[in-house]
Amino acid sequence: MREYEKMIAGLDYYPMNDEELVELRRISLEKTREFNAEPDADKREAILKSFLGKMGKGCYITPSLFCDYGCNLELDDNVYFNANCVVLDCAKVKIGENTFVGPNTQFYTPIHPLDYKTRNTFIESAKPITVGKNCWLGGSVVVLPGVTIGDGCVIGA
Repeated sequence: MREYEKMIAGLDYYPMNDEELVELRRISLEKTREFNAEPDADKREAILKSFLGKMGKGCYITPSLFCDYGCNLELDDNVYFNANCVVLDCAKVKIGENTFVGPNTQFYTPIHPLDYKTRNTFIESAKPITVGKNCWLGGSVVVLPGVTIGDGCVIGA
């Protein structure tokens, strides 16, 4: 089983020296830098569509954005991200339609071992995040690995 497959399946995997994962992170870094520097909204949308897992109709992402991989981020229709969002998408991050995400919001899917000897091997796992439709996540919300937020929820901070 490839390290990417282990990562998506929620199994322990080694992200640091796997060529496929390193290349996917490089592409995401390149694309997010390009997106964040682009002043034209239509061009920014095209950049996002070139590397995100899914970008529905009517989505708007305000720069800046950081994603570990991008290909594991799935946005349904009419999703809005305000500035400075971070998506550590080592597992799937799914955002439902008509959901608003405030500035500085962070989505963290990776899980690191608590034991330092194990952690020092760089092994990790990841759990998916799902946000339902018609939600509002206020500024500086942090969504942790494995969390599901139901439809219509409002999370203030």
